[in-house]
Amino acid sequence: MLKKVVRSSSNRATAIRFACVGTSIAFIDAGLLYLLKDAPGFNIYLARLVSYTAAMSVGYFLNRYFTFHHLDRVRVLWDELLRFFSVHAVGGLINFAVFALIVMLGERLGLAGVWKTVWPLLGVWIGGLFGLTFNFLLSRKIVFGD
Repeated sequence: MLKKVVRSSSNRATAIRFACVGTSIAFIDAGLLYLLKDAPGFNIYLARLVSYTAAMSVGYFLNRYFTFHHLDRVRVLWDELLRFFSVHAVGGLINFAVFALIVMLGERLGLAGVWKTVWPLLGVWIGGLFGLTFNFLLSRKIVFGD
């Protein structure tokens, strides 16, 4: 079954692969966020900007060679990369807005202890779901040219 999902060109298999890549880059995003958020010169929002950019860079190559491997390449690498970052920048704004709302909600609730530590991660994951949906819907058509 796994081999079928990896090789299939169906919309369902492509969506599953896209979600797998999204999950992988969410770990990169969250890991870098937690590494940088308390570093000198960073705050949680700047750390998220850096972590998201790094995750999207990895995501482009994973999506190009894994998720949408079955599509004919109609664009040169740089054109496709520019389209990818344009689409994912908008998806990133949606992702970041949801993340910021959740972080601000946590601050307003005065969360302490473990919740104060876990709350940004919750923002990454929920924001990621919104961004993932937007990015998938546009990546297939605008970026990878189905």
